[in-house]
Amino acid sequence: MSLDAFFRPGSVAVLGAGERPGSSGGAVMQNLAASGFDGRIIPVNPKGGDVFGHTAKTSLTELDAPADLCVVVIRPDFIPAALKEAAATGHRNVLILPGGFQEAGPEGRARDAEVRAIAAETGMTIAGPNSAGLISLDRDAPFAATFLSAMPPGPNRHGEVALITQSGAIAEEAIAAAKDRHISLGTVVSVGNGMHLGVTDYLDYLGARDRVSVVLLYIESVPDEDAFIEACQRVAKTKPVVALMGGRSSAGSAAAGAHTGASPTDDDRIAAFLDKAGAIRVTSLRQLMLAGKGFGAFPQGIGRRVLLLSNSGGPGVLASDTASAGGLELSGLPAAMVDRLRNNLPGEASVANPIDLLADAREDRFGMCFQALLDHGTDAYDAVLGIHVVPFMVQAEPVVARLAEMAADCPIPMMHAMMGTLPGKADWFAKLEAAGVPTFDDVEQMADCAALLARYRG
Repeated sequence: MSLDAFFRPGSVAVLGAGERPGSSGGAVMQNLAASGFDGRIIPVNPKGGDVFGHTAKTSLTELDAPADLCVVVIRPDFIPAALKEAAATGHRNVLILPGGFQEAGPEGRARDAEVRAIAAETGMTIAGPNSAGLISLDRDAPFAATFLSAMPPGPNRHGEVALITQSGAIAEEAIAAAKDRHISLGTVVSVGNGMHLGVTDYLDYLGARDRVSVVLLYIESVPDEDAFIEACQRVAKTKPVVALMGGRSSAGSAAAGAHTGASPTDDDRIAAFLDKAGAIRVTSLRQLMLAGKGFGAFPQGIGRRVLLLSNSGGPGVLASDTASAGGLELSGLPAAMVDRLRNNLPGEASVANPIDLLADAREDRFGMCFQALLDHGTDAYDAVLGIHVVPFMVQAEPVVARLAEMAADCPIPMMHAMMGTLPGKADWFAKLEAAGVPTFDDVEQMADCAALLARYRG
């Protein structure tokens, strides 16, 4: 099923558009502009007038042609009548943001049935209701119809991370995390009740888009498990699908049932279900975002052999423990690399994996070690994980600059964690990220991320 009308519309009618601060209609109008959408925007409001520079229509009957997409942000009890008008004026694709349907007791269920009947009679496709909307920052056709509070960072040179979630709050948190942690999140879908378009439909559509490098899922229930498994297996053949499924504990399962109507489940069932689907399972939002960061930089994942390059023993130990627990391999150094390092490092430095350059290592020592890796070690490892603790007596900026420069010549993926007091953190991380080196606040996050990438490759 093509969902271009929902992700790449040429024209959008916003039913309930307005400028009132804090209103959903105002938020949708502002986010259309914030996304860079350059199609036709038609605010629809019975009062008419001007809405953020666009002349409002008092009803859909005033439009000279149907809009590609109708976004509905009016009171739930007004929605059935609005959909009848939409159908009568030739509109076939509708995104309903408000709740008040199947999740809202007998009155809501009756309204849900009425809307379904209207859609079935007229051939209308409905996304939502009870949805926070969607964002698609395609470079060629950016678009957002949402009341989420901010736009995500958007794609990088590898493409973009897509998130499909059954929780609007998870979408908010994911966008905040992406902005803070340099994650190339570009598409965000809040499924809502999934009247017509559910997780599987969005997964199938986004999985087929070349620009999407990884699909992240937050799910609690899947109505048709066989269809989901088939779609997920198909997508996972070409790009990673990473899934966080809520409800793995008895308390969580009960909460998921109250939230989305999910059937009771447990950890073992979730693990078996996602394994059969070919998804990479994570068990926390933190891990889901780490997967987005890692696969956003290295879409095809990495192998299991890693080199830890550190200037501090303790963080190297923690990274080794986390890496080993995640299934990564810390193999020994090639003989030629050992000779180079022993001839150029202080005697107390550790020439092993992890390498410990000692706390007073400056850019010359980091650079020498990195060059030894480039000359003698790239066939022995699938990735290099850098650890840089910044002590008082060493300036970090020259070290960061040297590593960013040398990363351009590294044929294997590189990640880097910086620890300690980091007065220039924003600039240092930005420089490394621009060089294609994902950055982390601590070594355990970095090792966890690498382990997730290795699960897709192997």
